[in-house]
Amino acid sequence: MPWSTRELADLAGTTVNTVRHYHRTGLLAEPDRMSNGYKQYQVRHLVRLLQIRRLRELGVPLEQIEQVGASGDASADALRAIDADLGASIERLQRARAEIRAILEGSSVAGVPAGFENVAARLSKPEQSLMLIYAQLYDDEAMGDLRQMIADDPVEVTTAFEDLRPDADDTERQQLAERYAPLLARHLSAYPWLSDPTAHLIKAPGVTQNTFLESVAALYTPAQLDVIVRASAIAREMVEATGSPTADPTA
Repeated sequence: MPWSTRELADLAGTTVNTVRHYHRTGLLAEPDRMSNGYKQYQVRHLVRLLQIRRLRELGVPLEQIEQVGASGDASADALRAIDADLGASIERLQRARAEIRAILEGSSVAGVPAGFENVAARLSKPEQSLMLIYAQLYDDEAMGDLRQMIADDPVEVTTAFEDLRPDADDTERQQLAERYAPLLARHLSAYPWLSDPTAHLIKAPGVTQNTFLESVAALYTPAQLDVIVRASAIAREMVEATGSPTADPTA
């Protein structure tokens, strides 16, 4: 006995709209119609619909179901590709679960890029935000170097910069810049790519520069920005004096 669209959908555990969608995409053949125009679905339609549902449960995209249903090497290649995609998705979800567990346990924060969990406590909120932005501008190698810089930085200097009062006078700013400059100079010498980060950019240089300038202007106070400019100038002089490549650490 033939089935109506609703009866077929109920048997297959799906909806009438889904059956109609499979018709539109060509995955499910249209059935014959009775004289009154009603569709007459047969066993072959039910079996095909169940096959489609099964493949969807396995994560096969609709656009690949026809290829997977083919015979021979094409089907095997399609399944291998889908298996690889599923494996990558599982790894991503496992990493996400591990990170969420770490956040819940208090050993990590959500405000830093992946891989920066161990140095998150050393970063102020603006610095954490800046690292998130950097992760969209620089490649993995550069981000690894930035992570190492953070790990190596003396906490007392970075804390003094973080605690700098917005109304700090010229003398206080200059003193902090002179304390900060040797740290910048060491970074410039240890990581030569800072002199020309072009090879490590994942965005256009102009986009990177504009994004950086907008970000630091929004995240730091004018007093802190003034210290960065002064410390950068001193650091360049220190590096030049040693004969190492110079660079702008804000590049």
